[in-house]
Amino acid sequence: MDFGYQGEFEKRYTEAFVAYQGGGYADAVATGTASVFVAVAALELPAGSHVICSPITDPGTVSAIILNGHKVVIMDSMPGSYNAGPDEFLAAITLETRAVVLVHAAGKAAPVDRIVALARERGIRVVEDCSQAHGASLHGKKVGTFGDIAAFSTMYRKAHATGGCGGVVYTQDRSLYWKARSYADRGKPFGEEPFDEKDVRFFRFPALNLNLDEISCAIGEVTLRKLDDTRRKRMEFANRFGRELAKEAPDLRAETFSEEDSPFFLPIHVRHGGGFTVPQATGFLQSRGYAVNPCYRYVLAEWPWLKTYLVNPSCCLGFVCHCSSQALQMRNNCVNLLFNEKTCC
Repeated sequence: MDFGYQGEFEKRYTEAFVAYQGGGYADAVATGTASVFVAVAALELPAGSHVICSPITDPGTVSAIILNGHKVVIMDSMPGSYNAGPDEFLAAITLETRAVVLVHAAGKAAPVDRIVALARERGIRVVEDCSQAHGASLHGKKVGTFGDIAAFSTMYRKAHATGGCGGVVYTQDRSLYWKARSYADRGKPFGEEPFDEKDVRFFRFPALNLNLDEISCAIGEVTLRKLDDTRRKRMEFANRFGRELAKEAPDLRAETFSEEDSPFFLPIHVRHGGGFTVPQATGFLQSRGYAVNPCYRYVLAEWPWLKTYLVNPSCCLGFVCHCSSQALQMRNNCVNLLFNEKTCC
């Protein structure tokens, strides 16, 4: 029997995903990058629209904006955070802004409720990138349920995974769901009656095949059932580690996580002027056997290749950096500890 795609296992997986989110619609796609690409495409923004993006994220997030034919505006993060906030969002809006891709970084929800309220007042669409925050909530409401449409990466190391790569596009808007399905599968006219996936004459537009296979969906269904337990174990480790670290090295402060969070990695804040520099903090943690990322190179403003595609190119390569000064400060004063639900103190 061929493994295939869009079969029984994808149906079970996406239905379970929707139930976990509290309702809506979901489509499993090949990668997390594909999930952001399809989510942005489904909005069908005017060509060349300005799309605001969080300042710290994977290249796939910003590439999805660019490859949909839009220009990127980088907003800053909140002080002491990897996440952007409402003030930073307002400062980044231009006359041509039509959407924002808001990242929930490191397992903590950004203040998406306030950003969505501001965006809707201005006719700006909201894509939530939940790739690092599976199952996280804000005021009791799951991330991904605030904006117009959401993207999840389900690659390895995520709190729930479908294998090496994978992703989910999620929305509570039925019309956006059918559009996302079309953009994820060669422009097929999903949602239309009669529907014939073999009659190419009536496909809607050019689009790639970004489907996820049945085996990956089967894995996703299993790991999704474990998601809340995975979140709990990761949170317990992170907070226990933070308490022990405070005793041994008071100049290092581990990020704390609440019941609403879904830890992905653990930022360790290095107190300015204290007993550690960032390299010393890195060595201290590595000497105790922990895997760390000593310099998080995911600050958009540092990428030379991105400058061509920015509305605000002067913020790149250290010229002015007004769009990312707080993000850079956060990154420069942190060491990120890499862990999962099986890591022990």
